[in-house]
Amino acid sequence: VQLVESGGGSVQAGGSLRLSCVRSGYPYAGLCMGWVRQAPGQEREGVATIGSTGNTRYTESVNGRFTISEDNAKNTLYLQMNSLKSEETAMYYCAATFYCPSSRMMEDQIFTLWGQGTQVTVSS
Repeated sequence: VQLVESGGGSVQAGGSLRLSCVRSGYPYAGLCMGWVRQAPGQEREGVATIGSTGNTRYTESVNGRFTISEDNAKNTLYLQMNSLKSEETAMYYCAATFYCPSSRMMEDQIFTLWGQGTQVTVSS
């Protein structure tokens, strides 16, 4: 399975970006997929996860501003990010796993497959 992210870039605080992640090598729905970010000098942080049944979870700081979704016909995962903040500057990674219990959906350690990342820079 290969994951390829796109859509990162530079935006001013308050702006929006939509990240995309195209999945190849596994043409079936049912993966648990998520977005994880890592800022320089900081630990990875789970941002949003969508389970195999479509259930979603978000880290509290992005609730109401970010939306995770997927288009299984296109094998693509999305992250719509609105009202971006400068502290959200980070590398954003698409990640996947075959099983994610709901109690662990926000733990980045559950993911076994990773993309190369796309940089998001938010200027204040």
